[in-house]
Amino acid sequence: MNNLEELVQDINRFEAIIANWDESQRCVAVGLKSAIEALHKAALTNLIKSLKQENLSALRHAVDDEIVYAVLLYHNLVKPPLSERIQTALAEIRPSLQSHSGDVELVAIKPPDTVEIKLTGTCSNCASSSLTLTQGVEQAIKKHCPEITKIVAVNNTLSSISSAIPTDTYWLRVANINEISEHQVLAVRIENKNIILHRQGENISCYHNSCSHLGFPLDKGKVENRIITCASHQFQYDLRTGECLTVPDISLQSYEVRVKGEKVYVKVQK
Repeated sequence: MNNLEELVQDINRFEAIIANWDESQRCVAVGLKSAIEALHKAALTNLIKSLKQENLSALRHAVDDEIVYAVLLYHNLVKPPLSERIQTALAEIRPSLQSHSGDVELVAIKPPDTVEIKLTGTCSNCASSSLTLTQGVEQAIKKHCPEITKIVAVNNTLSSISSAIPTDTYWLRVANINEISEHQVLAVRIENKNIILHRQGENISCYHNSCSHLGFPLDKGKVENRIITCASHQFQYDLRTGECLTVPDISLQSYEVRVKGEKVYVKVQK
């Protein structure tokens, strides 16, 4: 047993057994689990500190392993991907914008410190859009992503903030429309990314194929009424919006989609 899927399935098997125990037995099991997790987190924390001082490149290489990353993410010892944290920030500010018939979209991430966004709806031509950006969107992004220092508004009237600049993105053909079901998701690997596609009538959505809980592939989950349930720990997501229905304010990383004829293209970063 050496891959994330098998390891998580084994955990699920024991959790299902414990769920049938009486309350006192479950309390003992949960207490033991918490104590073991605390021990592991303390050991991992000390290990990370040591590697940071002695061999930072080895630490970075280790985190590239999906099992290592999943465990460190579970213990809050690494941050979720930048794109995921940005989407979380936008989801946090979105209800406020939508209450005024506006919205915000992520246009591009330009490492190491810049994010491009687009205000839409009434926010795109409102006289107070500049204030909306600086006080709302910018604060939300910087709270979740302190490494981001520049928030650039593109394709709207916010000339006082910045004008549009070229992005390092391109469109990649990923599928034909008839390959994408309304009752399932289509898993596709593009470049070095794993994505899922879902169709709702004429609309097609695309997300990173990774549950925000432990990074478990979402294409293994069940789709019902346009809601996908992760096969790992039953986290649920609305495939129309990417919103997590299990834990508030956590969304799937989305990709912009374009359809030309029967061909489906996804916008990706170089």
